[in-house]
Amino acid sequence: MPGTGSIPPDAMRFFRWAPVMSRARALQPGTMLEGLPPHRPTHILRLTTDERSARAMTDLLGEMFDPTETAVAAFEDADGHTWRLEAYFADAPDEDYVRDLIRPVIGDEADVAEFRTIEQQDWVRTSLEGLKPVRAGRILVHGAHDRDAVRGNDLPIEIEAALAFGTGHHGTTLGCLRALVFELKQRRPAHVLDVGTGTGILAFAAAKALRQPVVAGDLDGEAVRTARENARLNGLGPYLKLYEGPGVRHRLAERPRHFDLVFANILARPLRRLAPTLSRVVAPAGVLVLSGLIERDVAGVLSTYRHQGFHLVRHGLIEGWVALVLARGGAAKRPRR
Repeated sequence: MPGTGSIPPDAMRFFRWAPVMSRARALQPGTMLEGLPPHRPTHILRLTTDERSARAMTDLLGEMFDPTETAVAAFEDADGHTWRLEAYFADAPDEDYVRDLIRPVIGDEADVAEFRTIEQQDWVRTSLEGLKPVRAGRILVHGAHDRDAVRGNDLPIEIEAALAFGTGHHGTTLGCLRALVFELKQRRPAHVLDVGTGTGILAFAAAKALRQPVVAGDLDGEAVRTARENARLNGLGPYLKLYEGPGVRHRLAERPRHFDLVFANILARPLRRLAPTLSRVVAPAGVLVLSGLIERDVAGVLSTYRHQGFHLVRHGLIEGWVALVLARGGAAKRPRR
């Protein structure tokens, strides 16, 4: 993560937040971050271990600390065996408490775990440097430094660094963008909702393609403010109806069977928890796009939504991340990629 100089470009395997109803929290090769880290991380814990211990501590720390103030990352080193774990804190953690917490997992290695202070800087802006544009059909997500990559017929979305982050480079977001492109070839949705909008990319893409208002929300106020500013910079201010709140718990979103296309690019656990309310706002002939899932999450999420009357229409897999497209009714004859 920029500001720490710690994440090699080809090493990331997983990144977990304690479950919250916001955009999927994940790192990918190329030091890309998707989601909302602590707004001003001040301290970091680092340690080296094996894969089993790294995964166990990722789950443990993710569950034990406030999800709005702590993020946990684990990644594999180039040797293919060593794993490094990093935990980011918005405030100085109780080091003795953390060591005691992880000691049952890694034993005496807890005593050599390193705590450091993070210098305050716009580390997200740093992480955007050198990134290439990302394309899904005519939709092109890019930074200011790549404006010359925009073609005449493109629907460009320019995203720059901010405290809330989502550039479209991560497989979860790109999977949703591709799902949008596919849907637009089939029909023209009249009402679109993006739950857990982050920086707003999915909402922007829908608004640009449809030239009509899109509802988008996030439980994180910083994300909503960032999405609003990004909308303004992209000339989409009048098309974005933004709200702050968990899931669809807002008058703009809590509209039964109203939305023809609903995006929820968040995590498996909140997706399961939100199943009743997300399902309720999808129109009778509408489509629900779920992402932020790794392959092992799919069966449980699909089972949950089947109980809400949805079936799998198609799915996509990008860099180990799955995007599911669901519709109401009985099982489809054959899911398509």
